Amino acid sequence: MMSEASRLPEALQALLVDPRVAVRPTPLCHSLPTLDGKCVVYWMQRAQRGVDNAALDVAVHAANELGLPLVVYFAAIANFPSANLRHYAFLNQGLADIEADLAERNISFVMRRFPRESHERLFADVRAALVIADENPMRGPEGWRQTLASRLAIPFWTVDADVIVPSSLLQKAQYGAYIIRPRLYKRFPEFVHPFENPHAQHAWQRPANFQSDSVHEDITRGWPDLDRSVAPVEQWKGGTHAAQKRLKYFVEHLLRDYEATRNKPEMDGTSRMSPYLHFGHIGPMTIMLAVDAAVKKDPSLQAVRDSFLNELVVWRELAVNFVKYNPDYDNPACAENWARASIAEHVRDEREHLYSLSQLERGETCDDLWNAAQTQMVRFGWMHNYMRMYWAKKILEWTPDVATAMRHAIHLNDKYFLDGRDPNGYAGIAWSMVGKFDRPWFDRPIFGKIRYMSGGSTGKKFNSKRYIDQMRMLESQRGQTVLF
Repeated sequence: MMSEASRLPEALQALLVDPRVAVRPTPLCHSLPTLDGKCVVYWMQRAQRGVDNAALDVAVHAANELGLPLVVYFAAIANFPSANLRHYAFLNQGLADIEADLAERNISFVMRRFPRESHERLFADVRAALVIADENPMRGPEGWRQTLASRLAIPFWTVDADVIVPSSLLQKAQYGAYIIRPRLYKRFPEFVHPFENPHAQHAWQRPANFQSDSVHEDITRGWPDLDRSVAPVEQWKGGTHAAQKRLKYFVEHLLRDYEATRNKPEMDGTSRMSPYLHFGHIGPMTIMLAVDAAVKKDPSLQAVRDSFLNELVVWRELAVNFVKYNPDYDNPACAENWARASIAEHVRDEREHLYSLSQLERGETCDDLWNAAQTQMVRFGWMHNYMRMYWAKKILEWTPDVATAMRHAIHLNDKYFLDGRDPNGYAGIAWSMVGKFDRPWFDRPIFGKIRYMSGGSTGKKFNSKRYIDQMRMLESQRGQTVLF
């Protein structure tokens, strides 16, 4: 009997050969596109951009092959886990860029906001023949995709659009960076290439009385239960165009000195791409290609490029792998056996200081350096990665046990960081608190064999006084733009 895949047009079969693409089981239908469908729909969730987007490109090719227009759909839900006004404002700023970039590719963008953001209703309204979505390894979003697949009466594909090497190729959890690094680098020739950004061949004709919302208005208006206690950050602007501008500045002005400045929190020495990566306003391939282009012009940047890609690709994709294959990514059960044993040995160790979550949140500790890092989180929505490690380790030292420490750290991480609620954040907290991806160190109170960072030694590795002064200035100059 002829398989469903073999009955697809050859061009669509070729799309399914791509390891980025997965056909989700949809029990209510066959895998063939619906013959009476009027368009292909790309449900955009994680990869929020209209260019350099592998999921979008697959959707364009599928629509063109079927002779149908493409509609990109974004559902503005009101209850994304742990999201608040700060996150929604940044997301909202990116929607106009998506609409503009899609229009240049002859693609229509539809946004519906709560309470009328039902996916199934949208698919019915536009008479979708095929639904394509980006993938998201987080527990909640992956659950949404599984639930949607179980309800759909049309085919549903997902595309792994926000990593360099498709996550499925690694097949299982990777123990550490030294394990995943050669496996990723081996695949670069196959997957590192510029995006096609193809245009849709058929324009979508909006049906009469079709309902959608403007991307130029506040998508949160009228939402009664949204947490508005965390204000947007004036120093950050969301969207692909802002991300491209920052990337250009980093490559042209900061990349050369990256090795010398990247571990100096008092300096603007890193890419600061993490909020844009989290919301999918830019993808890692775009960043990698920009850095590679700089190296092509100036080969002396090769070592700097390698150091930067170790962070952008190796550690980031290790974090994605961690979340994809370890269901305990946000609790101490994710620890390796050596770490669990060491933690258990020190569970009753006395703490010199114990702080409540509210004290930590307000930065009311005995440590000026830690308080400065907390200020950067709360006021700026971002924290230098070197300080994130120190920040998390001190929370472990100042709370009764590792489970409490992880809960507090994740709560603050997800509430205040623009790049919170992300694999990188959970992997970083696990590395800091339970030694995930690390090795055993010398045994000491509270930490056991988990790597320790002291305020004294940490503060000597950069100009900590300047950093503390900068954060005090940030706190005092509310409403003003502060650059550092």
